[in-house]
Amino acid sequence: QVQLVESGGGLVQAGDSLRVSCSTSGRPFSTYAMGWFRQAPGKEREFVAAIRWSDGIKWYADSVKGRFTISRDNSKSTVYLQMNSLKPEDTAVYYCAASTRQGISIRFAETYDYWGQGTQVTVST
Repeated sequence: QVQLVESGGGLVQAGDSLRVSCSTSGRPFSTYAMGWFRQAPGKEREFVAAIRWSDGIKWYADSVKGRFTISRDNSKSTVYLQMNSLKPEDTAVYYCAASTRQGISIRFAETYDYWGQGTQVTVST
């Protein structure tokens, strides 16, 4: 069984920074990419960022480009999301996801095979 565990969420003020982490454990699997999605109350889950494991190529949602940075530590099988200049609209549950294959788009949730339980990020004004 594969497990993804997010950590590092919390309550911050607008303009602050926060880093969330996602570690993988359990049955080894071949990673094609890992991504971060988020879901705000009353809204659908949306793509935030992703990184292709083989070459480190990164993708970002327009809403976070220039503020968020996704990175990885291969030795620890961990992916990070550094969030700077946080805004109240960034408030959401942030989910980590892992894909074992190249799907239609790395921005689609359907591309991912494993998901974490999520970590709450709340940005106050």
